[in-house]
Amino acid sequence: MTVPVLEARDLRKSYGRGATRFDALKGVSFEVRAGESLAIVGKSGSGKSTLMHLLALLDQPTSGEILLNGQPAEQLRGGELNRTRNRTFGFVFQQFFLTANATVLENVILPLKIAGVGRAERKRRGLAALAQLGLEDKARNKAADLSGGQKQRVVIARALVNAPQLIFADEPTGNLDSATGAVVEDILFGLNREQGITLIVVTHDEELAARCDRRIFVRDGLLFDPEQPEPEASAQPEASAAGAAGAAGAAGAAAEAGDADDEEVAA
Repeated sequence: MTVPVLEARDLRKSYGRGATRFDALKGVSFEVRAGESLAIVGKSGSGKSTLMHLLALLDQPTSGEILLNGQPAEQLRGGELNRTRNRTFGFVFQQFFLTANATVLENVILPLKIAGVGRAERKRRGLAALAQLGLEDKARNKAADLSGGQKQRVVIARALVNAPQLIFADEPTGNLDSATGAVVEDILFGLNREQGITLIVVTHDEELAARCDRRIFVRDGLLFDPEQPEPEASAQPEASAAGAAGAAGAAGAAAEAGDADDEEVAA
């Protein structure tokens, strides 16, 4: 039997203590098969972004276990964790997290710089990734000068440049108009079909989710069957911690993007 690329076992994540404790995830278990496209669907505050950050190893669960290619992720520490995340995952966020005054090429090669790839190879692979997205002619442009759709394609090129096994796309079309969003969706699903990259899409958009091979639904920190009636809203106040979890992972991506003012000439 093929080992799942990712497996979540009874994942739980809580913030705060005592009366202020908020349980963002309450015991979530499922598998992600290599090469599939999976949608994690839920409303704002449902726990879906918290779940993505745990799966992407951007945060640690309060309890439970994540297996990456059959190996417990908790065994990864420090530099090994960073290298594994850098080489295995690509990220496409709703916010672009591009360094505005850096060139398109400088933004795309950030994962390669983090991985310690040499200058010439960084440039070669960066231009190749841009070519895949039809943006090779924009390599010298400043990121600030691009349209929203072009920026998201640059983000996808950055996600691809390290040849990841899996791409996480968190509301990837949320900042785009419908026509541009459809183009971005086609690119992501094309990469999934044609290159076998596992795609995990986090969204509240049912139409986007319906394009995936499989969907799982999150509500109040638990997986649920959408065919069942929705229970009455819980009286437990929702702390801001769940939103903070999403911001934490986004801040990590932004921090990496901040390294782009390091020298890199797109000659």
